[in-house]
Amino acid sequence: MTTTHPIVSPHTVAVLVKIAAERVRQDALWGEQNHPDGTGPDVEVAGLSRRAADAAHTARFTTEMARAEGRLTWLHILREEVYEGFAEADPAALAEELIQVAATAACWAEAIERRTGRAAA
Repeated sequence: MTTTHPIVSPHTVAVLVKIAAERVRQDALWGEQNHPDGTGPDVEVAGLSRRAADAAHTARFTTEMARAEGRLTWLHILREEVYEGFAEADPAALAEELIQVAATAACWAEAIERRTGRAAA
């Protein structure tokens, strides 16, 4: 099957190139990073004095309420994804959550590029 639509938009490509460049910069600055995950349902979320599982639940609820009320923002969406990651203890599930965080952040950056009329690189 052929399609006339690109599989990946120029904005997606531009953002992913910038992400790759940032990863190169991080590696040059810090070297290979291997830290403990520091996540799980009972981990205290910094600054919130609450369990990560509770923060994730609240973020999901807040996001759904904002969506239902027509006031959903990127902050709602990304916060929910990040807190879900914070609450995850299983390494495979955590990796999946982090991919969702990265994809959501990239999507937000693409939206900014579209909104500001920046040409895709």
